[in-house]
Amino acid sequence: MASKRISIRIPGTLGQRLRSRSAMKGQSESEVVREALETYLASTTGERSAYELAEQAGLIGSVRRAPRDLSTNRRHFEGLGKGK
Repeated sequence: MASKRISIRIPGTLGQRLRSRSAMKGQSESEVVREALETYLASTTGERSAYELAEQAGLIGSVRRAPRDLSTNRRHFEGLGKGK
C-alpha cells in the first residue's frame, strides 16, 4: 500500500496525549493517528443537511406556542408572501 505523508501542527497537550496513548497501546504515534482518522472518517457521512445544522444550532422547536403542524398544514401558508 502506497503511503502519503502529511504534516500537521497540534497543541502540546494533544501531543502529550498522543504519546501517552501510543505508549499505552504499544503502537507508533502514526498508527494511533491513522486509526483515529479512520474511525472519524467512517463515522461521518460528509456534509450535514440544513436540518442537521439547524438542529445543532438549537433552532428546531425553538418557536414557542406554535402549532405542531406549522410546516405541513397548508392552512398556515395562506397569504404567505403577499403584502398586507
